[in-house]
Amino acid sequence: MEPEIPTSAPEVPPGHQIVTAASEGSLATEGGAHAPPPPGSMRWVFIGPQGLRAGWSVAIFISLFAGPIAGLMAFVHYVQKVSPATVKAAPSQGLSPWQAGFGELLGVLFLALVVFLMSLMERRNPLAYNLSGPRKLPHFFQGVGCGFLALSGLVGTLAAGGWLRFGGMALSGGQIAIDAAAWGAMFFLVGCMEEGMFRCYLQFTLTRGVNFWWALALVGGICGELLWRGKGNGIWGVYIIAALGLIPCLWLHVTGRPGNGFWQAAWVTSTLFGFVHTSNNGENWIGIFSAAAIGAVFCVSIRVTGSAWWAIGCHAGWDWAQTYFYGVADSGMRASGHLMTTSPAGSAFWSGGADGPEGSVLVIPAVLLILAMLLVFYGGRQRGNGSQGAIVEQAG
Repeated sequence: MEPEIPTSAPEVPPGHQIVTAASEGSLATEGGAHAPPPPGSMRWVFIGPQGLRAGWSVAIFISLFAGPIAGLMAFVHYVQKVSPATVKAAPSQGLSPWQAGFGELLGVLFLALVVFLMSLMERRNPLAYNLSGPRKLPHFFQGVGCGFLALSGLVGTLAAGGWLRFGGMALSGGQIAIDAAAWGAMFFLVGCMEEGMFRCYLQFTLTRGVNFWWALALVGGICGELLWRGKGNGIWGVYIIAALGLIPCLWLHVTGRPGNGFWQAAWVTSTLFGFVHTSNNGENWIGIFSAAAIGAVFCVSIRVTGSAWWAIGCHAGWDWAQTYFYGVADSGMRASGHLMTTSPAGSAFWSGGADGPEGSVLVIPAVLLILAMLLVFYGGRQRGNGSQGAIVEQAG
């Protein structure tokens, strides 16, 4: 990561100001100032003007999270196999909300612990990681509505074109409300888990220390790992999103546009988001590309709403509509306890096949629709970049 020293004064949106330790009276802020290291000290290798340098922060975060989470997932898998109390549906019936929610809850709790430890090391408020913006609850529920509407538009288009067929209702009576609430809680946890990792901690931290060349190295490393491994579902989706981000990020770097660091970080986190989805069963390249693309749109939402709460809501609303309301496959996974019964029909290029609607080429207009809704509802308002507004971003 490059030295975290601004080369020019950052552009601050009207009505916003850069928050520093001096203005807050404490180092426990998003962009607390730190005294320069004494001459001859090696402290500068680890500590910059904003505290622990971004590269070290990311490395420590991944070290704390990756190993234990692998063990946690192995434990959850074991419990789900041997404990009928947590497995409410037979494998043939698909994953139940109780079964899925158990693993997600443990994952969210562990992520919260790791982020809390990082906040202590970095001397920041845990909410500084893109969670401290204005109007959190309204933004969350607006995101839920947007995700549901966008997925509904995609499903409606597939049905109108003959690529999705509806059957009867799969639930009745009080079970409708029970499963709706259970899946709602589960996908809230999914939104917190995935957005908390990618659009909160990693996006925030990379923004304060990444430039184009570091971003290129990280994106190249992600693509190189896939190329070396030579396997994974829909890996071309990762290559495409990586290639699409190259020219815009290079242009931002060359021109020194305001917000350069934020968008370099968005390129990295979106590519990484697509990468982690290649381990899902049933994914195709369109599904992986759409996952990475929606990750980029969620970064835009942070920029225009001021926090990741809209993204968390949209993520939850989209997944809830897929899995519970319409009963379609989600990244190749079919679940029990869904309201409607549906099945794909025709070419997988249009229907998505086993991947579900996310694997259909028509998901691309749906992602663009979400972007359009963001810009229409928030683009004309006073723009901020959430807790990133407290950080002096890199100009190059």
